[in-house]
Amino acid sequence: MSDEKLQKVLARSGYGSRREMERWIEAGRITINGARATLGDRVSKRDQVTVDGKAVELISEAESPRRVLIYNKPLGEVSTRHDPEGRPTVYDHLPPLRQGRWIAIGRLDINTSGLLVFTTDGELANRMMHPSANIDREYAVRVLGDVTDQTLQTLTEGVLLEDGMARFTDVQFFDGEGANKWYHCVVMEGRNREVRRLWESQGLQVSRLKRVRYGSLFLPSDVKIGTWKELTNKEIKELSNMMGLDKKKPVRMKPAEKAKYERRQKNQKIRQSVGPKHRSE
Repeated sequence: MSDEKLQKVLARSGYGSRREMERWIEAGRITINGARATLGDRVSKRDQVTVDGKAVELISEAESPRRVLIYNKPLGEVSTRHDPEGRPTVYDHLPPLRQGRWIAIGRLDINTSGLLVFTTDGELANRMMHPSANIDREYAVRVLGDVTDQTLQTLTEGVLLEDGMARFTDVQFFDGEGANKWYHCVVMEGRNREVRRLWESQGLQVSRLKRVRYGSLFLPSDVKIGTWKELTNKEIKELSNMMGLDKKKPVRMKPAEKAKYERRQKNQKIRQSVGPKHRSE
């Protein structure tokens, strides 16, 4: 591995997107050969890198896997690795990795369900989250209130929110009668609670919100709530080509690994159903 930018190598090694690694560098969480890292530093296999005091295994381009999976997030889970309040996180149900980490491509708040995309490749995550990629996100939303044609026109033309102008690039009626109706709406950004705030700006209440698409990736009907599905090699190649990434041999979970993970998940559900009181008896 020749000298490369530190944030690029860390992203490839599965610690997060490039932008997230840049924030870690600025926060002083990373050292190179015992010295605090700075933006612009370059590293190779010869260097000793630590994150929060723990040694990092630097992975070359040839060694780094590119795996992608989609997860159907339930309500009540947070999109962080560790929650100080002890709430369940989206990472609790993902398959274990021998090296690197799963990186979330975008986030969903605790009250939003649906499609989350994860990858082991920080470069892919960086490309898909960068504003220049112009990747749209589609949501199914149940709205309480009277939605008029003028309301829909306003939402597509643009609304001034507290953090700037925002709009739906498309919004269509989907289903429902009476006060509650379902719409599908599309945004080009991933701003915090953007979809909810747009509807609420028109005096409407969002009672359900579910992401159903992220760019070219849809949430399949066979991926039940709280479960995941790994993309095929062909799907990963197509996604990589769309993002302008070099070809890389995709790595998928082996059957034995998947069986082991499924057994662990089954045992965990049994333990949860028994409860702490019965386990102590």
